[in-house]
Amino acid sequence: MPEEVVRERAVALTHIPSSIITAAINQLCYRDEVIRDSPGRIRRAPKGTGGLYQLETDEEAQSRLHASASPSTREATGTPSSEAVGSSRHTANGQGEESDPGGWDEDLPDEEGRDATLLFLKPLFLAEHGLAHRLAELLRSPHPLPPTDVAAAISWAEQSLGLQLAPGQQAALRAAVQHKVLIITGGPGTGKTTLVKALLHLFAAKGLRIHLAAPTGRAARRLSEATGREARTLHRLLEYDAATNSFRRHRNNPLDTDLVVVDETSMVDVVLMHRLVQAVPPWACLVLVGDVDQLPSVGPGAVLADCLASQVVPVVRLTEVHRQAQGSWIVRAAHAVLHGELPASAPSSDGDFFFIEATDPPAILQTLRQLLVERIPRKFGFDPVQDIQVLTPQVKTELGALNLNRELQQLFNPPAPDRPEVRRYETIYRLGDKVMQIRNNYQRDVYNGDIGRIHAIDAEEQIVLVDFDGRLVDYDFADLDELQLAYACTVHKSQGSEYPAVVMPLHTQHYTMLQRNLLYTAITRGRRLVVLVGSRKALWRAVMNCETTQRWSLLAYRLQRLLPLQTWG
Repeated sequence: MPEEVVRERAVALTHIPSSIITAAINQLCYRDEVIRDSPGRIRRAPKGTGGLYQLETDEEAQSRLHASASPSTREATGTPSSEAVGSSRHTANGQGEESDPGGWDEDLPDEEGRDATLLFLKPLFLAEHGLAHRLAELLRSPHPLPPTDVAAAISWAEQSLGLQLAPGQQAALRAAVQHKVLIITGGPGTGKTTLVKALLHLFAAKGLRIHLAAPTGRAARRLSEATGREARTLHRLLEYDAATNSFRRHRNNPLDTDLVVVDETSMVDVVLMHRLVQAVPPWACLVLVGDVDQLPSVGPGAVLADCLASQVVPVVRLTEVHRQAQGSWIVRAAHAVLHGELPASAPSSDGDFFFIEATDPPAILQTLRQLLVERIPRKFGFDPVQDIQVLTPQVKTELGALNLNRELQQLFNPPAPDRPEVRRYETIYRLGDKVMQIRNNYQRDVYNGDIGRIHAIDAEEQIVLVDFDGRLVDYDFADLDELQLAYACTVHKSQGSEYPAVVMPLHTQHYTMLQRNLLYTAITRGRRLVVLVGSRKALWRAVMNCETTQRWSLLAYRLQRLLPLQTWG
């Protein structure tokens, strides 16, 4: 491995037998005396952890390096418990930035009280440390709202918006006028959107400047539709500059705002959240809205869960399912899954949630075809491609995204003389195909999870034109690896999105991915209809399996060192 790579990359802990720790570290890090004097080199192996420090060079591997398949050591928060965390040797300057990051490692005892060391990739260490300090700074600074009669303000908001806020929503408004940082979390039907509308109404009435944002374009559009205000992706809000691979908005050039509201916060990784809080001016408020029970961010960290676990960041948990949502079997199913209960199908065909039992993959595929082509369009009037999204736990296997996309492409958009196509590796892209952008492309202004339709294929110019909700984006044939067919996609790829109808196969061939938070996330993606098709055994496994991959993080601990413990929620 080149010296410059070893110098620049930090190290992560993965669970590999301890018998190879010493030899592997010596070979990687001390051969030819490389990085012996580097401040970023490995300082020591963990004591009693049975782990190996492993060098990584791929920045996209950061999220993998931040996780460990060791659920037995994980508490419900997804973060090492505060009692188990020892002292840190790092200090920060008054700006909340690292003054001397040293080796980017943290000492803490393991479950049996033995000393251990966690080492971080340098960008992740600095992001986590800087995020904690910046949140503490915001919470300690004066609130931008003038002294307010909260009870009168709540009554005025209810009258002017024509709604009645539940006790939990009123508590959230009281917290929002008292604290500079607030987390609002809750499941489907608990009134998060209504609360955000009331909050924006109150701040706007005081003449304060407001910015709304979400991690993805689809989530931002949903937030805009729900509030009637402009919402942008976080990268647009922070004015990402593709030429310099940096943000124009930062600590020295903050946003011109008094309130920033971020939706779908569970999707935001620690690096992007750090960038955001650095761009929030000292006088402004930050409101983070999300559902902590959904899947965590694809990128590293578990920011929302860590903030909740810290018990020092103000949080309001909305638990009451509102009357208008109580009749939804989708909402009932989601809450049943959260409580470890099998979700019940709607009692009549007019319902919005159903489980259809099918035992083997061929039977499940046949049922999917019937649902997509005949039963759902005929009963509900949905367009089978535009309105119905097939979600699946995995990419591979017979019921995975790759094979389902091949099956559904043949079903809905088969080859035809008037449908030009282009093959890229194992995928055929055809005129009219439903496709998804699978990584952020800031130059094209398209983001991971955006869905479009192939509008044109120019074989001579070697360009594919994709229609993303009325905006045409061109791709060279060489760039088609940024697109994948989207008749079916994984649940992870659906995060931040909502569809009129969701259909999901469930089978034990997805055994390792059948987890409660994955099933819960899938169910909550459907707005008007959710249909699960598969074996009852697989459904039971998904509902009962609470084990998730551990996210190695000290964000909660860092926050606890900076702020007093409170009782929130």
